[in-house]
Amino acid sequence: MSKIFLKSDEEIEQVRESAKVLSHLLAEIAGRVEPGITTLSLDKFAFEFIKDHGGTPAFLNYQGFPYSLCISVNDQIVHGFPSEYVLKEGDIVSVDGGVNLNGFISDSAYTFAVGTISAEAQQLLDVTKAALVKGVEQALAGKRVGDISSAVQDHVVPYNYGIVRELVGHGVGFELHEKPEVPNYGKRGSGTKLEEGVVICIEPMINAGKAGIKFWDDGWTVSTIDGKLSAHFEQMVAIRKGRPDVLLDFQEIEAVLSKK
Repeated sequence: MSKIFLKSDEEIEQVRESAKVLSHLLAEIAGRVEPGITTLSLDKFAFEFIKDHGGTPAFLNYQGFPYSLCISVNDQIVHGFPSEYVLKEGDIVSVDGGVNLNGFISDSAYTFAVGTISAEAQQLLDVTKAALVKGVEQALAGKRVGDISSAVQDHVVPYNYGIVRELVGHGVGFELHEKPEVPNYGKRGSGTKLEEGVVICIEPMINAGKAGIKFWDDGWTVSTIDGKLSAHFEQMVAIRKGRPDVLLDFQEIEAVLSKK
């Protein structure tokens, strides 16, 4: 898909409604992530939750993907298959989901700590989420994609983490993946100019070690090349003048986490 789709204010509000369902879902997931549960149980819950709220899972059967959520544990970066794997104390788990509500699509991801995690793992999560914030700040009409990319990169580089290059953010709303692509590395002032009405997903994927990745034989799962941890946070932003319009923030998720 080569065209950038501009959304009207009414269409953006429809995307926001889809994002609300996804936000509620990820908050429910936040309350369920704990040692002793399987990642497949989270996927089954998500399927029922989305259906109960009038939507369909945007990921299910997308290009053949067989689940409602991508669930990636520890050294898995993205697109992990839910399974009978039992989460254990100290794991980190990225949950990436999408909702199709009345033909409008939302997409977001959050990496959760399972119980108490190491200081090194916590730093990786904190830096990745902060890099997302820096990127979102640049998501304004008149800026360029490279302004987002360089903001993410500039925040991560001092920590000597690996920035995944093969996988990037993207436009969203009418389709799950639209133009423009939004890399997590790049040069300020370069790339596609951002216009009002564009809706994008900004999603840093940051490795504790090398930037290199490997694809699994399942055709989907992507993990770090050196077996070190990876974190992934993703938010949807509608491009406006003067301020970013975040369609799905993490307030609801973090309200649940604060009570655990």
